Amino acid sequence: MTVGQGTGLAVSDDAAMSPQTGSPSLVASLVGRSLVHPVFDYALIGGALSLVVAAVVLMDPSRAEMVSLGALPYFILLSNSAHFAASTVRLYTKPGAIEALPRLTMVMPLAALIILTLCIARATEVGRHVTAVYLTWSPYHYAAQAYGLAVIYCYRSGCPLTSGNKRLLWWVSMVPFLFNFSTASGIGLNWLVGLVDNWTGLHLGSAIYPIRNPQNIAMVRWSVLAVALTAIGLLLASIWRRGGRPMPLISLLVLPSNAIWWFCLPPFGAFIWATIFHGLQYLAIVIHFHLKDQMARPGNRHGALYHVVWFYGASLLLGFGLFNVLPQAYILAGFLPVESVMLVVAGINIHHFVVDAYVWRLKKTDSNRRIVEAVAPVDGPAAVPV
Repeated sequence: MTVGQGTGLAVSDDAAMSPQTGSPSLVASLVGRSLVHPVFDYALIGGALSLVVAAVVLMDPSRAEMVSLGALPYFILLSNSAHFAASTVRLYTKPGAIEALPRLTMVMPLAALIILTLCIARATEVGRHVTAVYLTWSPYHYAAQAYGLAVIYCYRSGCPLTSGNKRLLWWVSMVPFLFNFSTASGIGLNWLVGLVDNWTGLHLGSAIYPIRNPQNIAMVRWSVLAVALTAIGLLLASIWRRGGRPMPLISLLVLPSNAIWWFCLPPFGAFIWATIFHGLQYLAIVIHFHLKDQMARPGNRHGALYHVVWFYGASLLLGFGLFNVLPQAYILAGFLPVESVMLVVAGINIHHFVVDAYVWRLKKTDSNRRIVEAVAPVDGPAAVPV
């Protein structure tokens, strides 16, 4: 069984529950063991850079609008588009993935293209529902990736997690998703209730109006934040008491760095900024894992820089093709422009979510597991490049 499946990071139960032995210093325990280097891990994977930018945006919201208008297309291409494509590049370059996942690698791309074409052809009937699925799923995907990263860094740093602590960590990670699911318009609860109302005529929408009432959303926001902060305090105390050592700070950092945008900006702005920093986080992780796999190949003749540039370049080109060329192909084929663009974006996102459920598993025989487990003795340095 795996926890975090479908999240972008799937962590097996035995992996999450296997603490390293020994007694590192308190500082080493708090810093934890990095994948690359503490500065790199905390800034990009942990999301410290995201929190810094969030503070700047909160002090002067006009800066967010200015950046969105001027630089948004470049952010989308360099971060978002490349990150979605990176899961596919990882799928086909990960050692043994093609042989182990023949249906995912050989059948699913064609099936996804056929389904996407049918959806675009019937955009009036299904378009808004496909988009609602992708927009509802996205905050869950981001939250579950934060959970997976938190568990991985706990495991990597020798911090034991009981089943109860993992459940509590999971629910704390889900706070941004639950907030969006219950309060956002046109997606989540609002979309599902609308479907039920259309099918049954029950008019359940009036029952959820108090939750979605703009006057009450602020109260909901601060209430769930208070519950989440309380849960984090309980989680810290429980892990420290039961395991005899604290969680690494990076496992805590990924939670607010994922949540901050959903609680500080309107839904559309939050979606844009959250996807940008989620993309940076994802690219940092996937390039690291790709690099370690390629450097470990017996016949490898290239240095680290070559593999990093190759992977990111391939992801960038594929991302441009998926998000820019593919919609144009549908438009040239006679489909409506807006529907083509929106449904291609939705289809790419959903495909990305599904692929991530497989490429990030940490089974004992998987190369991902070997990379995560490659740590120095616990009485050594807090961060060890692997």
